[in-house]
Amino acid sequence: MSIEFGTGAGTRSAEPGLLELPQSSPEALLELYESRGWGDGLPLVPPTPDRVDAMLAHTDGDPEEILGVLPPRFGQATRRLVAINAVLAGCTPAVMPVLVTAARALAQPALNLRGVNATTHPVAPLLVVHGKVVERAGFNAGIGVFGPGTRANATVGRAVRLLLLHVAGARPGDGDAAQHGQPSKFSYCIAENLAASPWEAYPRSRGVDAPSAITIHCGENPHNVHDMESGTPGPILDKCATVMATFGQNNAPIAMGEYFVLLGPEHAATIAAAGWSRDDVALYLYQRARRPAGEFRRAFESRAWMPWMESVPDDDPLPMTGHPDNIRVLVTGGAGKHSCIVPSWGMTSSVTLPVEG
Repeated sequence: MSIEFGTGAGTRSAEPGLLELPQSSPEALLELYESRGWGDGLPLVPPTPDRVDAMLAHTDGDPEEILGVLPPRFGQATRRLVAINAVLAGCTPAVMPVLVTAARALAQPALNLRGVNATTHPVAPLLVVHGKVVERAGFNAGIGVFGPGTRANATVGRAVRLLLLHVAGARPGDGDAAQHGQPSKFSYCIAENLAASPWEAYPRSRGVDAPSAITIHCGENPHNVHDMESGTPGPILDKCATVMATFGQNNAPIAMGEYFVLLGPEHAATIAAAGWSRDDVALYLYQRARRPAGEFRRAFESRAWMPWMESVPDDDPLPMTGHPDNIRVLVTGGAGKHSCIVPSWGMTSSVTLPVEG
């Protein structure tokens, strides 16, 4: 059996080629990848030429076009390499436009992928899918959005990680320094539940007006927020603020740190019924997610603050991030009165891009 491979490193001769497997069993492919330091440790789908071509048929452009250069190894992510890793992950061809756009987003300087991969913090890129492609490609935006059971979410998130392993070189130890890692380093992909959102699509709030889009936010695992009783916005968001206002997360001493506030539909409906906008939510959390400035100073000798933050008296409350715009709000998930907070690693900014095609 012939399979395609490639790492996007070095000269063109080092880019995708064919390998012959003496056996066509899943075990043989897994052993081959393990022997070369490839893969994520889970079983893989053989990237045969026919399968790779089927992926490429769902995206326009030259298969060898460089979509981005991904650190720390600075591998060149091409459409073909995206297709190979999509096959390995078990993706359907319908998700290829999402993955092509994700590869472009990972290379954006604002995302700081080199820092994301080099830090000892357990940060992983969270891919959020928006718009028409959610239904078209079968992404789950409802119950269990972060969990198992949906092929598109699971395999697209996995394909992003395989790109980081194979192209960016982000293997634990030499390319990914995360001390403990986190489960989301296997797969971290959800969809915005626009049908249940009382506000405009999240990409429009970021200036991206397209039928489909993706956002990549590099952050921790989701932190649950539980409120089963409140009928007004304040108590729900006060609980969100307590999750944000902790010193154990990397964001605490970093003014540019982002917080993705992923509201469940029921919490979002309660908040919107009181006439609150997305910006109102962000501003409220900016004002309520605070700790006395002196506590910050005692906890952190090294701080990446805005100049005005250094002048705040010790007894005055200081926000967990330097600007309300760093608090990003969208709706995802299904029935139930839970929401999630996803703090960023800090020295990274999320990226939202329109999906091609």
